[in-house]
Amino acid sequence: MSDDDWEVPPALQPDPADYGFDLRARLEAVVGLKALVPPDATSAATLGVEREGSAVLIDARGLYLTIGYLVMESETIWLTSAQGRVVQGHALAIDTETGLALVQSLGRMPGIAPVELGDSEKLKPGDTVVVAAMGGPLRAVSARVTARQPFAGYWEYILEDAIFTTPAHPHWGGTGCFGPDGRLVGIGSLVLQQGDSGGRRLDLNMVVPIQELTPILPAMMNTGRSDRPPRPWLGMLAAEEEEGVSVGSVTKGAPADSAGVRPKDRILAVGSEPVSDLAGLWRAVRALGNAGALIPLQLQRGGRTLTLTLKSADRRNHLKQPRLH
Repeated sequence: MSDDDWEVPPALQPDPADYGFDLRARLEAVVGLKALVPPDATSAATLGVEREGSAVLIDARGLYLTIGYLVMESETIWLTSAQGRVVQGHALAIDTETGLALVQSLGRMPGIAPVELGDSEKLKPGDTVVVAAMGGPLRAVSARVTARQPFAGYWEYILEDAIFTTPAHPHWGGTGCFGPDGRLVGIGSLVLQQGDSGGRRLDLNMVVPIQELTPILPAMMNTGRSDRPPRPWLGMLAAEEEEGVSVGSVTKGAPADSAGVRPKDRILAVGSEPVSDLAGLWRAVRALGNAGALIPLQLQRGGRTLTLTLKSADRRNHLKQPRLH
């Protein structure tokens, strides 16, 4: 959000009078976030060194929830309230499995009350939600849930029960998604496009459900990480194509790179499990165990088929850790 003067189109803005709760008070808990990342960070090439989005206050002690890619490997974080108050923050915890992150404010934001976490499992297609960035109703979108379904990302990421909303928020990263009861039910992650029944493009937001956070929140607050065993990480980006799934790129020094996986390799199978889409690929990798598990990949390279065995890793060990302040 580099332009401070933007607003959501009036037709998409929520009218506080239409809600049975204090919508303005809920939206006050959404602040702006800016993170600075060193150029030598692993994620700098794909996510940039200056990242902007939103975060939501979920605890009176200054704990904010946001989407992880905004603060991954960050050196400096700034939080800005709708009243213009700016304080520094610290990336307390990032969970690469869910994609969520906690930011601890290092200063006070007077006049902001934390929001309650809702029950995102009850959210269903057709339900009305508000997706909000910092700035109140003028920077919020009155939306509806269009789907609850799996989402697989090219960066070794899969959610089995993601929330999809429309119309899409124009500045989606880290936005707060508030359910019909005014509680926080998710955090905005992406914008996606699909065609509607009339052949027109429909923009959707993919929202990470709050149900992904609640089981791991105590551990993230106390230890800075989830208490679940780390998932296997290969260090490769993959893409779905008409003929199947292929490797887009590999991270230098990651398991895929060390084993000899190359960009443009087509992934035929993980072990004995055939691969036809991203969701199937990541599920098959996870089925072989936690970080450290051996992952046999059957690949097609040019006119030949080969099998490479990768020793998976914990992705966190390949990321720059946030500086302590």
